[in-house]
Amino acid sequence: MTQTSNRFFDELAKLMTDAAGAAQGLRTEFETLMRSQGERFLREMDVVQREEFEAVKAMAEKAREENEQLAERLAALEARLEALEGRQG
Repeated sequence: MTQTSNRFFDELAKLMTDAAGAAQGLRTEFETLMRSQGERFLREMDVVQREEFEAVKAMAEKAREENEQLAERLAALEARLEALEGRQG
């Protein structure tokens, strides 16, 4: 009886180990499939990649800073022009 009982539990343990391995394999396959489908979906939707977004963001920030500097310079020049016109008038 003990021999049969031990063999039964050994076979059951082997079956469970094999089932766990198969489940892990299915999980890995499912994740790979979902990742590839997601990437395909994003490509078809023409979504910008993170690196491209960051590059454009940096360019926009630089352009904004340059615009602010130019606005300050323009305001200073306009003030000088008004001062010069005020002296002549």
